[in-house]
Amino acid sequence: MELMALLPVFISLIVIGAFAGFLAGLLGVGGGIVLVPCFFYSFQALGFDGPQLMQVCVATSLATIIVTSIRSLQSHNRKGFVDWKILQKWAPSIAIGAICGAYIAASIGSVVLQLIFGGLGTLIGVYLVFGKESWFLAENLPKGITRWVLGSVLGGLSVLLGIGGGSLGVPFMSLHQIAIHRAIGTAAGFGLAIAIPSTTFWLFVPVGLPALPFNLGAVNILVFLFIVPLTFIFVPLGASLAHRLDAKPLKRVFGLFLLLVAINMMVEARWG
Repeated sequence: MELMALLPVFISLIVIGAFAGFLAGLLGVGGGIVLVPCFFYSFQALGFDGPQLMQVCVATSLATIIVTSIRSLQSHNRKGFVDWKILQKWAPSIAIGAICGAYIAASIGSVVLQLIFGGLGTLIGVYLVFGKESWFLAENLPKGITRWVLGSVLGGLSVLLGIGGGSLGVPFMSLHQIAIHRAIGTAAGFGLAIAIPSTTFWLFVPVGLPALPFNLGAVNILVFLFIVPLTFIFVPLGASLAHRLDAKPLKRVFGLFLLLVAINMMVEARWG
């Protein structure tokens, strides 16, 4: 493909990377919840559509999460916000669920994956809009077989959404009365447990999207190489602004935005 033909792709990736990174830093939500719909609609608009487009979006998002989760984990660990005991206990079941989720995502059509993303994205959006810090399910995280089941579900759902540990892990831990800073730091470790095994799986899944160049399995290497440095640049900028602003109304605004995106994706999958 000629360089000029790729120019719109490069411009789109710059905008997507900056937008996702800035929001991730500003609101404390995982970048994947922004990257997947941005990838999807941008690739569609640029003519890179196909029956496995959603798989490429999910797989590429997960690949970027490996790098960003490592950086996030290091940063939070320096501040003492990573609970390594929780991470040690939950990571194995999350990783198992991530592999199962990747297998399911690779086995279904893009339309079904759109519907799943739309449905789960709607739930996350509702939580961001209406959720309160006073909400809780229990005073401690589950143990034993319950931990293995819920950890696997958490990992599997995250892969179906193409996200790391933030969007589901942080609310889950907060609802079990884990302090928010500790939940965010530990969720970065969840992101690694989700992204490493699932991305490894996706590298060996062929996709029928020949118009989009530089795919390795379902992971688009060009997109990966563009997005990672951009998120590194813009996450700190968003985080810096977050310290000067009240994040609660911003999260509600983003929740409304996510609701619109998720519902539109379901409508398009059903009637588009």
